[in-house]
Amino acid sequence: MAKLTILLVDDHAVVRSGFKVLLQTWDDVEVVAQASSGEEALPLYTEHRPDVVVMDIAMAGMGGIEAMKRLLAMDPKVRILALSAHEDSSYAKRALQAGALGYLSKRTAPEVLIDALRLVARHQNFIDPLIAQRLAYQDNDDAGSPIDKLSPREFEVFVQLAKGRSVLDISHSLSLSASTVGTHLYKVKQKLQLNNQSEITLLAMRHGLLDDTST
Repeated sequence: MAKLTILLVDDHAVVRSGFKVLLQTWDDVEVVAQASSGEEALPLYTEHRPDVVVMDIAMAGMGGIEAMKRLLAMDPKVRILALSAHEDSSYAKRALQAGALGYLSKRTAPEVLIDALRLVARHQNFIDPLIAQRLAYQDNDDAGSPIDKLSPREFEVFVQLAKGRSVLDISHSLSLSASTVGTHLYKVKQKLQLNNQSEITLLAMRHGLLDDTST
């Protein structure tokens, strides 16, 4: 019987190791490669062509959202299951918009994870039930989240800024010019009515978009 092959992408080695041990408790699952960043994931996907890419969202460098976009540009049929420590619906919405077939919290029970993997491998969608409930609630809320006003690229810049990164650092990690990042920064401040990076970080924290290792 052919095994379900997985590429694990997470910038924390301990997390990758834990997921590998967990996934390989199922006889029909094999982790064929691991990457610590989106940059590492791209060539590994080309080399191994796994059935599913399990992708962390909040990573250093280009980040999970940009990595998803680039994987889909390489192979429109790539199947991505996004994982995140964040349970705010903003990340889920962005991941699904970027092309992920599934989205799970890292707190999800192991049996739910394997069900999600098998569904995504069959090109079916799976969203963490709690996140799905929040997305549905948000869709019915006319006010919504102010962060939803941001374009996909503005959201990426917003998160990087919230982590305390400079315009130059962001330009390198997202492969953008410093002037383009500056333009996105201006638009982020205008749309969210914020004045400085400290206020950006505070808003991101209020929405659960940063974890303990983000700063």
